[in-house]
Amino acid sequence: MTGIEHGAERSTRARVARLILEHGPVTAASLGERLGLTPAAVRRHLDALLTEGMIEPRTTRSRAQRGRGRPAKLFAITDAGRSAFEHAYDDLAGSALRFLAERMGEEAVAEFARSQVSGLMQRMEEVMRTVPADQRVQVLAQALSAEGYAASASKAKSGGDQLCQHHCPVAHAAAEFPQLCEAETEAFAQLLGTPVQRLATIAHGDGVCTTHVSPHALGEAVHKDKSKETGR
Repeated sequence: MTGIEHGAERSTRARVARLILEHGPVTAASLGERLGLTPAAVRRHLDALLTEGMIEPRTTRSRAQRGRGRPAKLFAITDAGRSAFEHAYDDLAGSALRFLAERMGEEAVAEFARSQVSGLMQRMEEVMRTVPADQRVQVLAQALSAEGYAASASKAKSGGDQLCQHHCPVAHAAAEFPQLCEAETEAFAQLLGTPVQRLATIAHGDGVCTTHVSPHALGEAVHKDKSKETGR
């Protein structure tokens, strides 16, 4: 196999792995349809990814299959596979942010960080207007999970709520550039309409990113105080 052919193989294999990461667990047939690959080509790439420990097989029965026939085989990304993608993204993100800081200063990094969470803000602001205050943290956790943060919400013993993110795709970059965490925290406060406080972050070596969300009544009180100050 020539270098060009080998490079094309690796590129296609990376596309297969990325598709499994973003849409998995998926079947081999689905992968072939999405990528325009023959069944033999899909099997070749899946076998290689299985050998490398990047993916793992799973079986499930659809409602139509229950009680008869062979269960469908699905392929899901493994922790090792997910980490491989994360490190590649982290290295690129870190290099880009260092370049930005050197050329344009720290404020440019902060502005970039805010732009990164602007997509979540735009998608969630309209949703939050229709969600009761006591359900907003749970809705935000679900949205963050869909973004890959494996988030959960619970009641805090000290009052208010606790938002936990068990996974952070940009943890390594955030360790060097805390502006990423700061922008995210600001976005949470704006979306939830109440003060929030970041208690722990994966970027700083903690196992989970933990954010305390103040009771919504406190948020309303703060908003009224600001309105009074503005009206003076």
